[in-house]
Amino acid sequence: MTRIEVPNPSSRRNSPRRGIRVLLILIVVAVAGISLWTWLTLWWAYSDGERAGVLQKFSRKGWVCKTQEGEIAQYLVAGISPQMWLFSVRDKTVAAELDKAVGHRVQLHYTEHPGIPSSCFADTRYFVDRVIVTDTDPASQVPQPAGGPQALPDVRPGATLPQPPPPASAP
Repeated sequence: MTRIEVPNPSSRRNSPRRGIRVLLILIVVAVAGISLWTWLTLWWAYSDGERAGVLQKFSRKGWVCKTQEGEIAQYLVAGISPQMWLFSVRDKTVAAELDKAVGHRVQLHYTEHPGIPSSCFADTRYFVDRVIVTDTDPASQVPQPAGGPQALPDVRPGATLPQPPPPASAP
């Protein structure tokens, strides 16, 4: 006798379960990948270095995830507007030191972490982990031009410009 095979109807019922299983596996793999990427970007530092300047601002900000952010003014040339450098802080002891140093000249050690996937960790890619306050008098922060402050000549119409002093005669 020949044997006749009848299709099994139960395999059709397992199709939705299989789709759900595949979807769950994809979700788990995506969450694991994002978690691994976040851990890697926070743990591994792309670069590190030092920055110095006047600590202009230090604050906690964010709607849901509160981060500690600051900015220093780097006076490269006296009399020219400073370059602002933004940074983030994750360590509470460093944040307490920076909170006391607003308005002072500071030297900061930082690490750079590019590619962080969320602003819940920081608004910037630079994390400060050490601070040194290099002065104690905040009034001495603004650099003066070479030779000290000088008065500008009177340039109104008809005004005479100041003449340079005559050269000293040799004996």
